Amino acid sequence: MHPRNAMLIATLLGQIAFGLLAMMICLPSMQQWGAIFGAQQATVQLTFSAFVLAYGVFQLVYGPLSDRFGRKRILVAGMSVATFGSLLAALAPDLPSLIAARVVQGAGSAAGMVVGRSMVQDLFQGPQRTRVMAYVGMAMGMCPPLATIIGGSIHVRVGWQANFVLIAALSVVLLVVSVRVLPSRPPAPAPASHWLADMGAAYMRLAREPVFLWYVMVLSLTTATFYAFLAGAPIVLGGYGVGPEGVGWYIMVVPTTYIVGNYLTSRLIRSQGERRMMVLGQIATLCGLALMLGLGMTGFDSPLAFALPLVLLGIGHGFLMPPSLAGTVGVVPALAGSAAAVAGVTQQLAGAATGYAVGLLPASGPLPLGWLMVALTLGAVAAQVLLHRR
Repeated sequence: MHPRNAMLIATLLGQIAFGLLAMMICLPSMQQWGAIFGAQQATVQLTFSAFVLAYGVFQLVYGPLSDRFGRKRILVAGMSVATFGSLLAALAPDLPSLIAARVVQGAGSAAGMVVGRSMVQDLFQGPQRTRVMAYVGMAMGMCPPLATIIGGSIHVRVGWQANFVLIAALSVVLLVVSVRVLPSRPPAPAPASHWLADMGAAYMRLAREPVFLWYVMVLSLTTATFYAFLAGAPIVLGGYGVGPEGVGWYIMVVPTTYIVGNYLTSRLIRSQGERRMMVLGQIATLCGLALMLGLGMTGFDSPLAFALPLVLLGIGHGFLMPPSLAGTVGVVPALAGSAAAVAGVTQQLAGAATGYAVGLLPASGPLPLGWLMVALTLGAVAAQVLLHRR
């Protein structure tokens, strides 16, 4: 690979991964924010939900703006906002200020995801584009465990504020590198109609497609199941005596096996087909959750009894997500960009709602979290049944 192409790909991966790093790096600290700020756990969970909500909603905004005004201009604006939000979070004197700062941070971080994915489509063609998208999937799969391991270590050694300082510094580095490395794309010619009118028409068209809606439901509930795990795992593990420094090692079970599931899907999709891979994904997910609940109900209370059964959940989600994503953007090919935006925002909204709901669960081991994840998965199964009937 030419060194310039390697640097270009690395920069795009950094932009796409940045939002997930900013989202996840403070998860270990959430164990102790309740005590630090004198707040209920449900309020602490708002720091996660607020970021996810802003991160999802602003993707809908940045997409059409980058089409009209150019990718780099929107990226510079978004990363500047992310830097400001990260510094606000580091200086937050109380929990409401921290929640507000996370909203600003999430709103800015959304630009990297949208512009990064758009530029992969702009700059690469054919097999090379597929290869770059494979790198994107691997990077996004590794972000949650790496972020939580790094975040927990920094929390213990320096303090929770240092994680936000690190994210602010990373956003500045990515901003400088992106300005130097990413090519400029001229803005699209202004159409006769306003961009808001065009965007609204596209979204209304998609809303009239039942198949699209069922695909989005499968994606959203599957994502919500994963976010329930991310938001609830630090609480459950804290009950077992696992502190901020050790949380990431258990959380990494699901994202790592998710990568394995994606790899297996790439090898099996031609022989098994999308429908069968989605069915296998749901079966693996439910088996993993059933095993976790079974161990919990029979008295096997330990971090490993909680985390190891979710190997099956990670693999199952790796079977589910690629065909679901492909189906979402393939229902109306001419509106693939709008379809991707709708899928992205609904996934984040579902994740934000679930992240808050986790804070309302009783802190009594893995069973309440496990039953919530089962309920979300069964909702995805129901949507998938309706989808396949269509």
